[in-house]
Amino acid sequence: MSNRIAYLHIFGYCFWLLLLPSCSVEKQLNRQAKNLLINTPELQSAHVGICIFDDSAKTYLYNYQSDKFFIPSSNTKLFTLFAGLTYLPDSLVAARVAYDNGTVIVQATGDPTFLHPDFTYQPLLKFLQNDDIEVIRINTAFASESFAKGWSWDDFEAPFMAERDPFPMFGNVATIVYEDDSLRTVPPSLLPFVAGQPQYGKPWQVSRELAGHLYTIDTGKGNTTSEKRITMAMNKGLFASRYLGDMLHKTVFTEYSPLSRGNGFAIYSQPKDSLFKMMMHRSDNFFAEQTLLMAANEYVGEMNDAKMIDTLLNTVLKNTPQRPKWVDGSGLSRYNLFTPKDMVFILVNLTANFGFARIQNILPTANEGTLTGLYKGYENRIFAKTGSLNNNTALSGYLLTKQNKRLIFSIMINNYRADAGVVKKEIERFLVGVIERN
Repeated sequence: MSNRIAYLHIFGYCFWLLLLPSCSVEKQLNRQAKNLLINTPELQSAHVGICIFDDSAKTYLYNYQSDKFFIPSSNTKLFTLFAGLTYLPDSLVAARVAYDNGTVIVQATGDPTFLHPDFTYQPLLKFLQNDDIEVIRINTAFASESFAKGWSWDDFEAPFMAERDPFPMFGNVATIVYEDDSLRTVPPSLLPFVAGQPQYGKPWQVSRELAGHLYTIDTGKGNTTSEKRITMAMNKGLFASRYLGDMLHKTVFTEYSPLSRGNGFAIYSQPKDSLFKMMMHRSDNFFAEQTLLMAANEYVGEMNDAKMIDTLLNTVLKNTPQRPKWVDGSGLSRYNLFTPKDMVFILVNLTANFGFARIQNILPTANEGTLTGLYKGYENRIFAKTGSLNNNTALSGYLLTKQNKRLIFSIMINNYRADAGVVKKEIERFLVGVIERN
């Protein structure tokens, strides 16, 4: 009996020794979090959530309100990235094409790279320019809306809020250039719809009405830059035929009945990771929205973002710690609600399914992309996705510590009144401390 008691004492002592490092790490992280984030004057009125996970040991090192819901802003793109990596082929499908009595049928797939200035390789355009093709019918079946629920309607002109569309072109953004006392537009077919003229050396800006196609130049407002960018009204594929027809000088019209999957053949455009890298480095909302729509088209058979989200959360993402309220692909919507543990969960799954090296290449590191100016000197020790809306900041990603541990973290801060730059610097100070001390 006495031997058994002795054994239990020894076992308990050893178990306590094993717990001691993790307990001390938790205390250290708690102290840092309170000093640098939770109790700072700038964040006294804010809601703060923190989750730090040791990916090797598969244990949480620190949690503070990590099971509470926050507006994640562009951290939502991490879930969209998972959908795109899981369900899109290695090269994006630019369109599915078939022939019907001399007419070429182009089934839209939502590819955002078509005629986008960042992508010079345009195989679909080259195909449609073929002299043998005279009539083109674009099928633009679309089960979503141009704008997601919870988007700020007064931002509709801003390029960061380009319309979602089954057949996007030019990034769904018009470019208006004033040079040598003359105007030109991209796409060129918009020039007749521009009213007004800038004055040399004077500020100017461009505006349009919601769903409108007349662009009005206002002088005396804005700035003097020679190039202005403003969203185009696409109206769920309605105007794709106009823009494409003007460009190709061919007969193009739009229909809404989709091709049968068994008909036609696919034309592929870009390697999907090239799109995802841009999407994450500059937090491109348009690329994210179209990624979710393309994934829906491939997986559930229609460009239906709501149906795709519901399917994901009921299948491959059913074990998300707290079921999120997920409403769009980009995080522009304030209706989105995720927890820090949800973000850690998706980051764990991204590396488990696609490898850390691949995710490293897609996410920005220190002083790069949306992390430019931050974490200098810690290049290749942090890979993370930012999130920013007015009064809301989030950052979720991976840390490679000085002791060569890979930690996964998520920090969400909502409803602060301080300057966003100050909040980001406080997060930086906290995470640099995590890298240095672990």
